[in-house]
Amino acid sequence: MRVLFDLGWYIRRHAWAYLVGVATLILADLTSLVPPRVAGVVVDAITAGTLTVRDLLLWLGLLLATALFGYGVRYIWRVVLQGAAFRLSVELRDRLFLQFSRMSPRFYQERRIGDLMAHATNDVQAVEAAMNDGVLLMIDSVVMGGLTLAAMALISWPLTLVALLSLPFMALAMQRFGRAVHDRFEEAQAAFSDLNDRVHENLTGMRVVKAFGQEEAEKRTFTALSDEVVRKNLRVAQVDALFEPTIQAIVGLAFLLAVGVGAWFVVRGSLTFGGLTAFAMYLGELIWPMMAFGFLFNVMQRGSASYDRIRQLLEVAPEVAEDPQPIATPPQGDLRISVRRFTYPGADRPALRDVEIHLPRGATLGVVGRVGQGKSTLLRLLVREFDVDEDEGGIWIGGVPIRRLALTTLRRTVAYVAQEPFLFSATLAENVAFGRPGASRAEIERAVALAALDEDVARFPKGYDTLVGERGVTLSGGQKQRIALARALLLDAEVLVLDDALSAVDGRTEARILAHLRENRAGRTTVISAHRMTAVEHADEIVVFEDGAIRERGRHGELLAAGGWYARMYRRQKLEAYVEEGGEPA
Repeated sequence: MRVLFDLGWYIRRHAWAYLVGVATLILADLTSLVPPRVAGVVVDAITAGTLTVRDLLLWLGLLLATALFGYGVRYIWRVVLQGAAFRLSVELRDRLFLQFSRMSPRFYQERRIGDLMAHATNDVQAVEAAMNDGVLLMIDSVVMGGLTLAAMALISWPLTLVALLSLPFMALAMQRFGRAVHDRFEEAQAAFSDLNDRVHENLTGMRVVKAFGQEEAEKRTFTALSDEVVRKNLRVAQVDALFEPTIQAIVGLAFLLAVGVGAWFVVRGSLTFGGLTAFAMYLGELIWPMMAFGFLFNVMQRGSASYDRIRQLLEVAPEVAEDPQPIATPPQGDLRISVRRFTYPGADRPALRDVEIHLPRGATLGVVGRVGQGKSTLLRLLVREFDVDEDEGGIWIGGVPIRRLALTTLRRTVAYVAQEPFLFSATLAENVAFGRPGASRAEIERAVALAALDEDVARFPKGYDTLVGERGVTLSGGQKQRIALARALLLDAEVLVLDDALSAVDGRTEARILAHLRENRAGRTTVISAHRMTAVEHADEIVVFEDGAIRERGRHGELLAAGGWYARMYRRQKLEAYVEEGGEPA
């Protein structure tokens, strides 16, 4: 029952729904008490020979009216209680989705996507069942059971006590079964998460699986995981299967005691035959509350186990938190970065050291260096995937610390294009307009032209209405990068950040895109991280990262004259491009 206390915040908020549901459920249970009582009266009247046709019709009319009334109130409580449970599932999924959207990349590095999906599906369904079927079973078992026992006691309280002698055995059995269901259901849900995650990985990486001929190996792995899910769910089913037989046995024992002792009471004259008939019918009515009580433990333990899993996710605090009084207006002005030291959580050595950059508004910054030297870390700090400790530095736009900005404002201020963009299963136009769903077709076409994708779109069978496959599987790497670039350009943000976002396009297309950026982003700041030096040679300042620190800085000509790493890499790449085009080195 702990899940009801855990979800007390929701029950209090929707108290009216639960009050109406409980009230109508009690009325429905009261109608169930009428037929056995009527049957007892009619049997006694038949035995005494006093039953008339008029009396029989009146009793039949009462039963019909009771049935119609019970039909109506049962409809009401089912709609009200199920509606409240459905709204809870919607709210839990909304909370999970909001939580997922607030989390930093580290959260997803430590957790599997399939497991997160299982929390938002199976676990939410189990909690919904607890608040729907569970609440029904709890109220029905308590109210119906209590009313039935009261009706039985009015007929013969000694016989009622005899019938209840078997209840302690049921309480003991339900306690043991409930604990077993909780533990085994948690294991079954964890196994389902593993299976879900494997399916997600294989569907996402199907081309890699096929390329390496690992279909059979993955099939065997999937079969093993599927068998494990079946095995653990069977362990749950083994406990589930004990509930009903145990309850039936206990109810059967109660019937045996009640009928045997009741018959003795009839022989002694302390109970009429009609009274025993009504008592037996009430005892039959008691079967459902007793079974409901057993099912209640099952449903509630499942819901409790699932809600524990959901709550653990919801209690994870985001590493990047919004300021208590965030600034909602996008700032404009110079970009200043001052990072004395930044270390990733759990890392032993700093990823950035003594980084000082001041970029006037409208200027372009080029960020280059070997792999793993700190380039992407700098850009991730700029979009607040991680935060620098306040005593270790900060980042400012127009003099405003980005930590003070509302996260939605920061997303409008800094447009980010990653090296590996994500595209949705939607049209090309919808993918470009993802950040501005209300953008006009003319604005979308202009952004696509700036990203040098317009000629490609003209060759697509349906143009801008061409459906892009999941993750852009129908497109080349360069086309996907340019769609992502167009998506960012459509935002017309104060700062545009390109994290090696042109690596999959050819040299001529890259030159065309960079020319468009210089021409159309005048007065807007651009930060370009690249492995090809040609992508940054027109930048107002270029910084070369090595071991998390800036080792070289200056304009293109100055760095060439300095003869350092930048100059050597630039000349090597020029030579490679010349050879690839069919030329010969001088």
